[in-house]
Amino acid sequence: QRPSSGKIAMRLSDSDNPAPSWARARTRPAPLSRAPRVAFGRCCSDGRCGMKSLGWCSLLATFTVFTSAQFVPPYTENCRRGMYPPAGPTFEGNVPWYKINLDSAPRQRWHQVINDKKVELTNLIKVIKELALDFFPSGKLIDLVDKDLALLVDTLPFPFNEELKGIADVSGLPLGEIVFFNIFYEVFTVCTSLVAEDEAGKLYHARNLDFGLFLGWDTKNSSWRVPEYLRPLTVNLDFQRNNRTVFKSTNFAGYVGMLTGMKPGIFTLTMNERFSLEGGYIGIIEWILGRRDEIWMSFLTRSVLENATSYAQAKDQLANTEMLAPAYFILGGNQTGEGCVITRSRMACLDIWELDLKHGRWYVLETNYDHWQVPLFLDNRRTPAMKCMNQTTQAKVSVETIYDVLSTKPVLNKLTTYTTLMDVSAGTLETFLRNCPDPCMPW
Repeated sequence: QRPSSGKIAMRLSDSDNPAPSWARARTRPAPLSRAPRVAFGRCCSDGRCGMKSLGWCSLLATFTVFTSAQFVPPYTENCRRGMYPPAGPTFEGNVPWYKINLDSAPRQRWHQVINDKKVELTNLIKVIKELALDFFPSGKLIDLVDKDLALLVDTLPFPFNEELKGIADVSGLPLGEIVFFNIFYEVFTVCTSLVAEDEAGKLYHARNLDFGLFLGWDTKNSSWRVPEYLRPLTVNLDFQRNNRTVFKSTNFAGYVGMLTGMKPGIFTLTMNERFSLEGGYIGIIEWILGRRDEIWMSFLTRSVLENATSYAQAKDQLANTEMLAPAYFILGGNQTGEGCVITRSRMACLDIWELDLKHGRWYVLETNYDHWQVPLFLDNRRTPAMKCMNQTTQAKVSVETIYDVLSTKPVLNKLTTYTTLMDVSAGTLETFLRNCPDPCMPW
């Protein structure tokens, strides 16, 4: 539920303080004597852990260790400086660019991307199927995906249904598995996104995409399995019509929705998952059972990037369209004060939290919790991120200093797949593959 107006007013008044109390670092307890991966290793002697083998032992160990470790060096650290241009152990490489021709038939648009990435896509689908077997050892879920999900493709809106068929054609993978791959992101994404305005009125938008929580811990490499396979699939896309850019995005090859994108000179957009009892799985089940009045949230973001012609229009569509899953939409414009976090349930807009320069709010920052609520103590990336933004100051905010913030543990963690930096006025979108070497928080 959205807070009462009194609670909102209390939070807004906090912004008068350049370093509000709820954005300051917590008192740090004494360092732990044991690395987190040991706790995982005790329960997963084979070196690879799916959900089933993770079991209660690892979950209890994880809970015990990381409740304290998230605020203990070396799992957290002082705000990073001088990390841009990317280099060193936290940088895994640049991301290739591809053009998507919107004038082509939808079934043909992704041919080049999938031809180049079919091996990586096949490898990831294999890992996802292995993890599915941890949940359903009988193999019935895999049979359902291969046989029945393909039948749902034609219930999806055009052109997404045809694009998925084209991806299956080129990759050689069953159509049902391509659909499953696209559903995956409706329920398993955790992230950090922010929009900031400098003293000259220039707007920046950036995000860490963290994906794969509790999807197979690899004790040998001290990492989650899914992000390992997602990084090689990461691509930057330039969607064009009549040989002119319509919008740009960072995607995973084979995924036709949008999580990160920019309409150059107009607006920027990222989507973060919002944890809710009425989560995306309910919308997906309703869709399978025949209720089709809502839109997939990643299809909504792509539609907005492709069709909206202004910040205001994008904001209205993101706030008022019924969706399959709850979400946070982080939206930035190209005029002073144009930046907000839209908190959504499946059916309604609960809150729009906007830049407010008059009251000292020169940035908005969202992880995966309602901004008026305290983050889950086991997963507080908001506090260290805001601490670093406050230390940066509006006078010094830039692409470079924002990259520093997103490179600081635990904002950077084992789930972090990529970092994207967007400058809407310059029309630039940069994406870098990330790594968080030990010692590092799993999330």
